Parts: sequence; structure tokens; C-alpha cells
Amino acid sequence: MTFFGWLAAIVLFLQLPIPLYWFVVHPLVRFWRTRPTAAYVVGLLLSWPPVTAAVIVYRRELFRQDLPPVASVVAGLALIAFEGWIFWRVHHDLGTARLVGKTELTGGGEMARHGIYARIRHPRHTGSFLAIVGACLLAGTRATWIVAAVWLVLTLVAISLEERELRAHFGAAYEDYCRRVPPFLPSLTKQR
Repeated sequence: MTFFGWLAAIVLFLQLPIPLYWFVVHPLVRFWRTRPTAAYVVGLLLSWPPVTAAVIVYRRELFRQDLPPVASVVAGLALIAFEGWIFWRVHHDLGTARLVGKTELTGGGEMARHGIYARIRHPRHTGSFLAIVGACLLAGTRATWIVAAVWLVLTLVAISLEERELRAHFGAAYEDYCRRVPPFLPSLTKQR
């Protein structure tokens, strides 16, 4: 496997398990709130090990053995770098605890409407999507694009579970936020 194949594999390792993790947390959030450590452990065990095993087992189908075209490399690296910036912004605006679901598991917290969240509702998911597209460009196989499509469907379902939970928790304030701030493509003007 080439350097770019390895980079694509690392991106997939980091990004693909995310919706699976949230499938553990969001549907049973009330149950997990009394067992937050168990939620983290079970969520991680049901997401990262299976994805890692699948990437290893299907590596020949997922990653090309020769160098990808230069345009694919440039575009793929740019998308991965942009995701890195988005992740930094989300981390800056939310902090580590909220990134890993501490707010969901405690039932507390306030609705994020500042920073990057004033322009886009789901920057972390958007960034993950960009990184996965970047990995697909570097990997250069049909199988990787199929995995990306499946990931997108799973992520959209996870987002719907998350939004259902946010509507239940924040009510009209979250509905108003949804009307003003787009989900995936950022607003060019900061919403208040």
C-alpha cells in the first residue's frame, strides 16, 4: 500500500466509526445517563474494533496499490486538511468533553450557537464527510466510494437521532436555531 493509501486508511479509521458510536449513545441516552462510563466503553467497542477489522480485512479492495493521479492527491489532501481545520474549530468552540458526548450523557449543557455553530449546525459531521471524500480520492477504488456512501446514510440517520434529542431537550429554541442555521453548508452571515 502506498503512503496515500495509508493516509486514507488512517482517515477511515478515525472517521468511519463515528456514526456507529452515536447509534449506541443517542437511541438509549436515558439509559446511558446513569452509566456514562459504560456508554463510552460500549460505544467504542461497537464502533472502532469492527471498522478497524473491516479496513484490515478488505484493504486490498479499499486501497489502490499504485499512486493516485496528482489531481486526486491534491484534492484529497486539501479536503483532509480542511477537515482538520473544522475539527480544530469545533474543539475550540465546544471543548473535548462535548465532542465525545459528555453533554448527551449528563443531560445538561447549553445549545451551542457561537463560533462555527453560528454558521452551520453540524460542522463535525460535515468535516468528517469532507475527510472521507478526501480519503476516497487518495484510495482511488470503487469500494471506498461505496463505503463512503454507506457512511453518509448512517451519519444522516445518526444526525436525525441527535436532532430528535436536541428538539426534546431545547424545544422551541432549537427549532428557531434550525430555521436560522443550515445543517451542512455554512451560512455566509453569522446568525444570532
